[in-house]
Amino acid sequence: MLSNIKTIIRDWSVSATVSGFIAVLIGFASAMAIVLQAGQAAGASPQILESWIWALGIGMGVGCIGLSAYYKRPIIIVWSTPGAALLATSLMGATIEQATGIFIFVAILSIVVGVTGAFQKLTSYIPLPIASALLAGVLFQFGLQIFTSFALNPLLVGIMLGIYLLTKRVLPRYAIVCVFLVGIIITTFQGQLATENLAFQLTTPIWVTPEFDINLLIGIGIPLFIVTMTSQNLPGIAVLKTSGYEKQSISPILTVVGGINLVLAPFGGFTFNLAAITAAICTSDEAHPDKNKRYIAGIAAGIFNIIAGLLGAAVVALFASFPITFISALAGIALLGTIANSLNTAFVEPVYREAALVTFLVSASGISFFEIAASFWGVVFGLIVFAFRRIRH
Repeated sequence: MLSNIKTIIRDWSVSATVSGFIAVLIGFASAMAIVLQAGQAAGASPQILESWIWALGIGMGVGCIGLSAYYKRPIIIVWSTPGAALLATSLMGATIEQATGIFIFVAILSIVVGVTGAFQKLTSYIPLPIASALLAGVLFQFGLQIFTSFALNPLLVGIMLGIYLLTKRVLPRYAIVCVFLVGIIITTFQGQLATENLAFQLTTPIWVTPEFDINLLIGIGIPLFIVTMTSQNLPGIAVLKTSGYEKQSISPILTVVGGINLVLAPFGGFTFNLAAITAAICTSDEAHPDKNKRYIAGIAAGIFNIIAGLLGAAVVALFASFPITFISALAGIALLGTIANSLNTAFVEPVYREAALVTFLVSASGISFFEIAASFWGVVFGLIVFAFRRIRH
C-alpha cells in the first residue's frame, strides 16, 4: 500500500492533473442540466437533486481513483448522459421511489454482465480499426464544435486555438493546460464568467427506499441498461483499445461499477459506466507522453469528482458559470489529437477501410433505432460490411 502511494506521488504531473480536471469540468458543464431534468421528471425535491449530485460525484470519484490506481491506467467512470436523457423523457408519472427501484435493477444487470463476461466476449470480436472508427465518429461532433463556437465568439476561440497550435510545438505536454488558462483569462475579461451565485456548502445525502414496478423495470430499466452499454461502455472500450490499453480486462470493471451503482442507487446514483469522450482527454498524449503515467489523470478526475459531489449545489453553479462557447471549444481542442489518431488507425489498413468508413459515418450521424444509440449501430454496420468483404474475397 505504502509503495503504491509512493509510486503515485512519483508519477504525479501537472498535465495529467489538468486533464483530469478538464474531463470533470466538461462532464459536469455539458450534461448536468440533463441530470437535473431527469430528477425533476421523477418529482425529486431540490434536496434530493443535491443528493443525486452527491451520489454521482462520490460514485465516479471512487470508481476513477480505485480502478485507475489498481490497473495503473486511466479508467474514467462517469454517469450515463444518454441514460439521463432517457430518464428525463421516460420518468414522467413515476415516483422517486420507483425511479430508485429502476436504478437498482440496472445496477444488478451490470453486475451480472460483468461477472459472466458476456459484454467483454462480444467486444473482443471488434477489430481495432473498426473500434477506432467508432471512437472517431463519437468524437467528431466535438471537433466540429470548435468552429461552431468560433462563429459565436471568434476572439475567445481563435486565441484558444492559436495557443494550442503554438504550445503543441514548443510545450506539447502543457498545450491543453495553456489553452485552459488562457481561455479562463479571456472569458473573465469579456465578463462572461458568472460566479456571483456561488455559495459553498456540503451536500447531505438522502436515502430513498426503492419500489419495484415490473412495468417500469421492463419499460425503462432495460432500455436504460441497453443505452448505457451501447452508447457509453462500448465507446469507452474503444477509447482504451485505441489508446494502447487493448489488453485491459473489462468484465471486472463492469462488476465493480455495477457494485458502486448498487450501493449509491438509493441516494440518486442512477448509472455508472466507462467514459468515452472525457476518457479520451485523459488517455491522450496531452495528459502525459508516457501512457504508463496517464493513470494519474484518472486519479485526479476521481478527486475532482468527489469534491464536486461533496459540494453539490455549489458545483452546479460553478460549472454553469462557464460560457458554453468556452466549454465546447475546450472539449474540441482537447480531443483533436485523439480524433486524428483514431482516424489514422481506422483507415491505415486497406482491408478494413470500407468497413471503418461505414462505422465512422454511422457513429457520427447520431441515428437511433429502437432506442439504441448510433455508436452500437456503427459497429454493427461496420462488421456487416467487413463480413461481406471477406465473403467476396
